[in-house]
Amino acid sequence: MTVTADQDWQNNLDEVQYQVARKGATEPPFSGKYWDHKETGCYLCLCCQAPLFRSETKYDSGSGWPSFYDVFARDSITIRRDQSHAMIRDELLCAGCDAHLGHLFTDGPAPTGLRYCINSAALDFSRDQA
Repeated sequence: MTVTADQDWQNNLDEVQYQVARKGATEPPFSGKYWDHKETGCYLCLCCQAPLFRSETKYDSGSGWPSFYDVFARDSITIRRDQSHAMIRDELLCAGCDAHLGHLFTDGPAPTGLRYCINSAALDFSRDQA
């Protein structure tokens, strides 16, 4: 029997991680391990370990999800139009593996004015990369 890529993700992620990162779900606000996380380092894609956000760009948006005002590198994130749930939003995906990360909003702080609103379940963290 051949294991598909989706089966491999299911085998290697817990149910919440799988539903968020591979199926586009959203974790409840204030429930993820990184929403109030304050260590210095780099936030990585849970699925492929690509660097996504530096801790110095993380801020408390009050939304209950980890929020960042800038990305690690311009080519680390792919933006796709999301018209689900009777809304029009910009979905954020890992450019390396297409994992669903969260959504982009234009109500963030200076200097970018952007809020990258990310699910903790789609992230990993490294103190060694910054």
